[in-house]
Amino acid sequence: MTLSPADYAAADGLALAAMVRVGEVTPLELVDAAIARIERLDGEINAVAHCAFDEARAQARQPAGDGPFAGVPFMVKDFGIGVAGWPNTSGSRFCRDPVDAADTGLMARYRTSGVIPIGRGASSEFGIVGNVETAAGGAVRNPWNTDRLAGGSSGGSAAAVAAGYVPIAHASDGLGSIRIPAACCGLVGMKPTRDRNPNLPDGFDYAMGFCVDHVVTRSVRDSAAMLDVTGRPEPGSPYAVPAKAGPYLDEVTRPPGRLRIAWSTETPSGAPIDPEVQAAVERVAGDLAALGHEVFAQGLGVDYRAIYAARAPVSAANFAAGMRRVVERVGREPTQSELEPLTWAAYTLSKKVTGEQAFWGYQELRMLARDVVRRFEDFDLYLSPVMTAPPPPIGFIAGATVDAGELSKRQAALFPYAALFNFTGQPSVSLPLAMSRDGLPIGLMVTGRYADEATLFRLAGQLEREWGWPDLRDL
Repeated sequence: MTLSPADYAAADGLALAAMVRVGEVTPLELVDAAIARIERLDGEINAVAHCAFDEARAQARQPAGDGPFAGVPFMVKDFGIGVAGWPNTSGSRFCRDPVDAADTGLMARYRTSGVIPIGRGASSEFGIVGNVETAAGGAVRNPWNTDRLAGGSSGGSAAAVAAGYVPIAHASDGLGSIRIPAACCGLVGMKPTRDRNPNLPDGFDYAMGFCVDHVVTRSVRDSAAMLDVTGRPEPGSPYAVPAKAGPYLDEVTRPPGRLRIAWSTETPSGAPIDPEVQAAVERVAGDLAALGHEVFAQGLGVDYRAIYAARAPVSAANFAAGMRRVVERVGREPTQSELEPLTWAAYTLSKKVTGEQAFWGYQELRMLARDVVRRFEDFDLYLSPVMTAPPPPIGFIAGATVDAGELSKRQAALFPYAALFNFTGQPSVSLPLAMSRDGLPIGLMVTGRYADEATLFRLAGQLEREWGWPDLRDL
C-alpha cells in the first residue's frame, strides 16, 4: 500500500501504528513522509528547531516493537526534556552549544511507546512567553494562517502537528504552554494532573509543581493512549498522584453520563473578551446541555490579584535557581545581548527575591489553590476559553522584539485563563470546539477535579464523536 501525503497528514498516531502492525506501511515510509512534509513546508512555518532525520531513518529500519505508537514519527519540544546527542537550546541563543548526553527519564518513556523522534519543535526562550517568536529561531507561524501566531511555549510542537509533520508531539505546560498553542492550532492539548507524568530524577524545573509534560495531538485517543504509557508512578517518588481506575484509552469511548458543568468567561481584570470567543463558549454550553448535561453559568470567584501576588516570588525564585543550573551547564553567565528583553528582566529581578518572600508566596499559593479545588465539589467540570481572542498577528506576542513591560501586559490580556490550573495542579484540556469567521481555531478549555483526567477524556471523546474537529488546512 502506498500512503499518500494527504492521508499521512490526516491520520492520527494510533491509525498509523495500526497500519504498521498489519504491514500496510513501514516505519521508514512514515518517517520519509514526515521528512518530505517538513522539507516542503517548514521554510514558511518554521516549527522545527532541530532535525534528526538520519537518526530517525536508522531507527525506522529496526523492528518497530509493540508499543501503541510503534513506527510513528514524533517531535520533541526544545525545552526541558533531554534527548541523547541532541542540542537542547531552550529557545535561547545562550544555550546553543550544549548537547544532551543521555535521554531524560520521560524521554525514555516516550521511546517505550514506539515513537520515532525526528526532531525538536521550537520553544519560546526558557518557556517564558506564550508564543514562539525568538531571537534564536524567529517566528513559528500558524499553519491555519501563516500571518498569525501559533502560540507557545510549545508552539513548534503544535504547529508541527497542525501542519501534518507528525500526528503527535511532546509539549510542556507551566502557565498554559500546552493548551495555548493547542488552541491556536486547532488541536487537543491535555495538561495532566501535577506529577501524573513524573518528571523523574532529572526534572529540576518542576520542583514548584506548576510544570507538567504531555503531548499535543489531533485526536483525543492519541492523547489518552500516550498518557497510559507515560503516566505511571515513578519508583520511589514522594509525589505520586491518585491512581487511575483503568486505561485512559478506554475512557475515550465510555459514555460520560450526565455531568454538572459550570461555565464562565470571567477575566481577572473584568475586561470583556472578543465577541467570537464569547459566542463560542455560550454556543458550546448550549450544545452540552442539548447532549443531556446539566450546564450552568457560574464563575470561580477567584481572587486573582492575591493568587498572582503569591505566585510572583515563587516563579521568580524558581527561575533564578533554574538559571543557575543552566549557567553551570553552559559554563558562564549570560550577557544581556544573549537573552530576550523579558528573559533578561526576569533573570535580573529574580535574583533579588529572598527566601522569605519565596516561601511566603508558596505557602499562600498553596492555601489559595486549595480553595479553588474545593469549588469543584459542586460540579464535575468547568468550561472556559483558553484565550480571550483568536490567534493575533505575528509580532503581537514576540519575545524577541516587544518591550518586557508591554509584553507582560499583552500576555495577561490574551492568556488569563490557563495558569490558574497550573497553580492548583488540576487536569485541564484545550479542545478545538470553534472557528472564527476568518478561519482560525478557537480552543475552549475544560478543567476537571484534581486527578480526574478520566472524566475529561470521557467528555472529550463524546464531543469528538458528536461534533468532530475542524479538518486540517490543506497545505
